[in-house]
Amino acid sequence: MIRCVFLALCLLLAVGCGSHGVDSLQWMTMGTVAKVSFKDENRFSFRSLVNASSKDRRRLVDAVKAVYDDVEGRLSVWNKDSEISRYVSLENVSPEMRPCYEAAFRLQKVSGGVFNPFWRGEGTGPDLGGIAKGFAVDLAAEKLRSDGSALSKCSGEGLLLDLGGNLKVVSGEWRTGIRNPHGEMRTILLTNGMACATSGEYERGKHIYDGRTGLAVSNNLISVTVVHPVSAMLADGLSTTLFVLGKEDGERFLHEHYPEAEAHWIARGE
Repeated sequence: MIRCVFLALCLLLAVGCGSHGVDSLQWMTMGTVAKVSFKDENRFSFRSLVNASSKDRRRLVDAVKAVYDDVEGRLSVWNKDSEISRYVSLENVSPEMRPCYEAAFRLQKVSGGVFNPFWRGEGTGPDLGGIAKGFAVDLAAEKLRSDGSALSKCSGEGLLLDLGGNLKVVSGEWRTGIRNPHGEMRTILLTNGMACATSGEYERGKHIYDGRTGLAVSNNLISVTVVHPVSAMLADGLSTTLFVLGKEDGERFLHEHYPEAEAHWIARGE
C-alpha cells in the first residue's frame, strides 16, 4: 500500500506555542525530509552551530539520524540485502524491528486488508512503507528520552520530530496546523509523547491504493489526520487506512479497534 508521505499543502505544519522561537535542523532520509525542531525560551535566541548548545543539539540530531538510517537499512524493500528483503516469517525478524511488523500485520487483520503490507503481490515479502516512518520516529523519540542528560541540554521548552509529516512531540507543547485548501487552517495542540500523521491526495493526485483491490481510492476526502497519544507508527498506518475507508466507515473502525486515537477529516467542498 502506498501512502502520501509529504503533502505540500495538506501537510501538518508544526509551530511552537506562544511567541517562542523555533530552531530546526533538517535533512533527507527514507525518501523524504526529516526535521528536528527545538523551541527556545526566547523568541530570537537562534544559536550558532559553533557554540556549546548547538554542538549538543547536533549530537542529538546525529542520534536521530542514526535511528532513521538503521530503520531504512533494515526495512528498505529496495535494498536486496535488507532484513525485509530476506523476510521468511515473523519469527525470523530482528527483535528491534518486530514491533513494526506486528503492528502492520495487526492493522492488516483488523482492517480486513484495507491496510495491506503485502500489496506488492502474492509470493513476495511485506512492504512496511506505510508504517515504517512513524515507527522510526517512535524509536528516535525513545532513544532521546533514554538519554535524559542529552535531552535536558538541548530541548529548551520543547523538542519535536518530523519525518515526512509524521510528527511526534518529545517534550513541550506544539501546535500543528492542518491546511484546508478550501477553508481555514485547523489547529491541533500536541503535548508530551503525542503523535500525528496525515494522508491525502490534494497535492499529488490519486496515489493511495485500497489494499483489498489494488485500485486507487476514489472518495470525497482531501485528507485525514490521525492524532495518537503515544504512537507515531499507528498514526502513520491509521491515516492511510482511514483515508481508504472514508469518514463514516473510518470513524466506526477507529472507535472499535483504536479508540485511543482521533481523526480529523477534510472533505471536498468543506
